[in-house]
Amino acid sequence: MFRPSKPPSGGGEKPDAENSETPRPSPTPTDSQRIDLDSIKTRIHRKLLDRLDLSQVIEQDSDVTREEVKTLVAALCDEEDVLLDHADRQRIITEVLDQTFGLGPLEELLGDPAISDIMINGPKNIYIEKGGRLTKSSVQFKDNPHVLHVLDKIVSAVGRRVDEVNPMVDARLADGSRVNAIIPPLALDGPSISIRRFGKDPVTFDNYIGWSSATPEMRDLIHACVVGRLNVLIIGGTGSGKTTLLNNCSSFIPETERIVTIEDAAELQLRQPHVVRLETRPANIEGKGRISIRDLLVNSLRMRPDRIVVGECRGGETLDMLQAMNTGHDGSLTTIHANSPRDSIQRIETMVMMSGFDLPVRAIRTQIASAIDLIVHASRLTGGPRKILSITEVLGMEGDVVTQQEIMSFEQQGVNEDGKAFGRFLCTGVRPAFLDRLQSHGADASGLSFERRELGTGPEVLERDKRNRS
Repeated sequence: MFRPSKPPSGGGEKPDAENSETPRPSPTPTDSQRIDLDSIKTRIHRKLLDRLDLSQVIEQDSDVTREEVKTLVAALCDEEDVLLDHADRQRIITEVLDQTFGLGPLEELLGDPAISDIMINGPKNIYIEKGGRLTKSSVQFKDNPHVLHVLDKIVSAVGRRVDEVNPMVDARLADGSRVNAIIPPLALDGPSISIRRFGKDPVTFDNYIGWSSATPEMRDLIHACVVGRLNVLIIGGTGSGKTTLLNNCSSFIPETERIVTIEDAAELQLRQPHVVRLETRPANIEGKGRISIRDLLVNSLRMRPDRIVVGECRGGETLDMLQAMNTGHDGSLTTIHANSPRDSIQRIETMVMMSGFDLPVRAIRTQIASAIDLIVHASRLTGGPRKILSITEVLGMEGDVVTQQEIMSFEQQGVNEDGKAFGRFLCTGVRPAFLDRLQSHGADASGLSFERRELGTGPEVLERDKRNRS
């Protein structure tokens, strides 16, 4: 792994006179000091590459290998003819190791489990979402090539590429986090990367209840609907938590069933034993070989699935999803972007028209009304809190209109002193028409109550619910 060490070159580069007279950098260095430390780090990293067989280092990537490289980096720091204090020395060692084994500056952010989103707008502007708040991070890349180098490590790990011919890419990190990137010439101010993080411990409905994002009654209703093989559509805007909610709903699928998941970039973390995970493939450098969600969905019908879970429908594959739901694959789940249950019907109509088939609007709506049973609306409200805004039943057709009725909802009442929206959950008093169907599929709906009332949530309700269940 290690090449023979080169003899020291006599001390490396000398600092200029101005730097030699400048006091040691503070814990938050100025831009000029940061650039000086970056140049030292670059020299050390270059020397490290000269002395290592990097391919073997990355392949082995064990704790022992990291310690060996760390020792070598520390020795290279000592060779620098610059007086480094302990903090600067440790920073250089850490950043060189991150650059060698990981994703460079991103490693610091990825190590913080409280960060839910990382947004890179060029090398110097990195924003994070933490606790529902969007703030600018002090972490920076050196320049655009540095960002592109890290991005290339991300996409190549999942067999994808990004370049001027293919300047947009979807990928994922080793921990399942979703990555979207767009680079120049489409991104004018440098590479733009968006990372949606998913924690090591998946968010559960107990978390939803404790965070006042849902109620035990909502959880019990969704659980019964999934076990009872209703087709569930999850809707919401960008960042509303649709994928996390889809993952939670999918967790209610019995372990005895065969599940096929279809995604652009695999994010779902199903824990059932019999899961087949399918992922799309982009075209190659010649523009050939692309496998779309629609291709995978059509193929999945030949795989004897009990359930089909599609990460997101955003085009012509929506028609194939509706047909699958209508032809024996009940109990399927998917998500779409929509602002309300009513808007979701219109959005589905539009996407079905993108399939290339000239279908009458009434025929499309009939397909929708017979395929979709339940619509769950997730949303990110003012100040960052995410809520399940409504659970709505699709009843059928009245004339040319798809009819719906809301079963449970969230009513926003204002914004508190912290700038976060607050309100109350309600049961509308409507009894769903699908209750008999749930019981015929073995779902226990006896404990569900639909009398009009306010629904409780929060940590106290969660503790009481846990005691009742035990």
